[in-house]
Amino acid sequence: QVQLVESGGGLVQAGGSLRLSCAASGSTSSIKAMGWYRQAPGKQRELIATITNRGNTNYADYVKGRVNSSRDNAKNTVYLQMNSLKHEDTDVYYCNVVWGVKKKTYWGPGTQVIVSS
Repeated sequence: QVQLVESGGGLVQAGGSLRLSCAASGSTSSIKAMGWYRQAPGKQRELIATITNRGNTNYADYVKGRVNSSRDNAKNTVYLQMNSLKHEDTDVYYCNVVWGVKKKTYWGPGTQVIVSS
């Protein structure tokens, strides 16, 4: 099993930047990939970015050019750098992992991001 904890959320003005972190613990050697998602109240969770254990990244079209995901394997941590934030980026941001041979998914509790206009 894997436990995830996100951090770095908070209140930021439109146009500003935030860096979210997601620290994994537990059986981290079986992590295949990690991802970032966002969810607004009453809406489905949507993908922002994924990063493999080799560091290959993939971004949703709506965030390309504004976000960058990276990972520190020694710390079992992935990061999401978000720039040029907009009011509509206000959401709860979640980290997840794809884990093990059966590709089980684990989620963190989320971190709130509020972008003031």
